[in-house]
Amino acid sequence: MRSNRAGLRARAQGILLLSSRIARFSITAATVGALLGVAPLAAQVDVHALAAKVDARYDKLRTLEANFTETYTGAGATRTESGTLQLKKPARMRWDYDEPRPKLFLTDGQVAWFYVPGEHQARRTPIKQLDDLRSPLRYLLGKTKLEKELEGLSLAPDVKPVNAGDVVLRGIPKGMHDRVAQTLLEIAPDGLITRIVVEELDGSTTEFRFLQQRENVEIADQQFRFAPPPGVEIVAGTEMLE
Repeated sequence: MRSNRAGLRARAQGILLLSSRIARFSITAATVGALLGVAPLAAQVDVHALAAKVDARYDKLRTLEANFTETYTGAGATRTESGTLQLKKPARMRWDYDEPRPKLFLTDGQVAWFYVPGEHQARRTPIKQLDDLRSPLRYLLGKTKLEKELEGLSLAPDVKPVNAGDVVLRGIPKGMHDRVAQTLLEIAPDGLITRIVVEELDGSTTEFRFLQQRENVEIADQQFRFAPPPGVEIVAGTEMLE
């Protein structure tokens, strides 16, 4: 009888010990997941539905104005710039850089320009020949689909979003496989793109963050026209990011 009681007691202790270990493992796994920034909600997101939500949001867009920060990391250095972005359909963009020095990048739908005030040259290139990391934003200006513009579009549950509740998608911009390893899009619950990260094959990374976004505000067409100042030479160039 004593032997049976001792055996039952030992089994009970074993069960309690196993339960304790399982509980500790569950807590540890959750903690590791939180530390790694893995978003549990991301696994429940339907990529196609989310892409369609983003498409619907930007299909209704006429204009967009936002503050932006652009951070480049590569070759052991980091550079951060900031300014104001304006978008207007069809296919017009204007990036006014304020910090750390003024410069201008704009497209009028046909041609892209890059100019630094005070310099003696302005770069000009047809949109179709443009090889520029801001290219993913051109998607916002046309009646196209996110899944067509970013090949291999999928969830990036291993990437922690900057803003709680956002979801991060990854893909490669169409026609940029020879330069870009992947592009990350951070998307808010309402379908608004809040961040774009472009990782290049050479290991460098460019991140754009968009703040205080204002939709369908009045923006004059003149904002997307560029006339080189007197004495400024026009040169051709397909790479316009500095």
